[in-house]
Amino acid sequence: MRAHRIGLIGHLLLVVAAAAGFAAGPPRAVAQQNPTSSWPASNEQGALPDAGKGTGAGSGNTTVLTRTPLDAKGPPQTAVTPAGPQSSGVSQVTLVGLLTQDGQRIDQGLVWRVFQDGKDGPEGKKRLVTTSRDASPALRLAPGDYWVNAAFGRAQLTRRISVKPGIQSVEPFTLSAGGLRVTAIVGNGEIAPPNTASYEIYSDERDQAGNRTKIMGGAKPGVIVRLNSGIYHVMSTYGDANATLRVDVTVEAGKLTDAKLAHAAGKVTLKLVTRAGGEALPGTQWSVMDPSGEVVKESVGALPTHTLAPGKYVVSAKSSGRLYRREFSVQHGENTQVEVVAQ
Repeated sequence: MRAHRIGLIGHLLLVVAAAAGFAAGPPRAVAQQNPTSSWPASNEQGALPDAGKGTGAGSGNTTVLTRTPLDAKGPPQTAVTPAGPQSSGVSQVTLVGLLTQDGQRIDQGLVWRVFQDGKDGPEGKKRLVTTSRDASPALRLAPGDYWVNAAFGRAQLTRRISVKPGIQSVEPFTLSAGGLRVTAIVGNGEIAPPNTASYEIYSDERDQAGNRTKIMGGAKPGVIVRLNSGIYHVMSTYGDANATLRVDVTVEAGKLTDAKLAHAAGKVTLKLVTRAGGEALPGTQWSVMDPSGEVVKESVGALPTHTLAPGKYVVSAKSSGRLYRREFSVQHGENTQVEVVAQ
């Protein structure tokens, strides 16, 4: 069973201005650049602790993008070389993470993984030599070739380094990373309540079958996600059904992109009764379909409530082996009770 998703492909317009807003009425997607804000590098989901087609009336979905410079610096950290006499032939290698090509240094949130080249571990994978969460670790490595992976949230860079006997070296890694923060807007401009919206991030490129690669799923609105610079496809979902919004966003190195996604949706409570205004029958099996017959949402219960995109629907209710149907419509911002009479 595949839920029918009703969404809007956002078209982004970059506007360079000191300050701007959007007027009332059916707004369009706007990207604004504000050079005054900074990026708190510790606010990263999954990296640090705590950290479309429409079937009805116009959806009114909106996307607003704001790009601001990032500040990847946090409390300074010092990489310390392990004490004790240096072993013969062992060299010190200092790893440095840079946010952009112009040398903006990353002072927290990095994870380094060093693999030995040419020696395979279990299942044919490169053998992991060491892992470090220091911003700029000073590692003591035996001479040879290594693969180093630098991870900054979802932004990553892997490259090969060579360690020479008795020579101290500094290896810079330019991740070309930026930040993306998505905010889900509902109703008359309110931020969606907690745990009612989520979004997925996909690559801009498609494979031969026309599918995109999912980079991240179940992301929470309001949390900064660190990504390599580039174009990404975002699908935001409000509620438990088909109130979705799709948009392409551009993440720039050293900048934070704020995407405000305004969802169009209404809530519907389903009720099967033996007479108009009567008590809801328990254990009813519900199926909500679009006009073409594609299933949008299924549930079981006396009074299930679902969030649906604006449009026309058909609902079927099954109880005691009998099936009942009714058509209904959903309007943006409205809470509707759909009563199906068992007769």
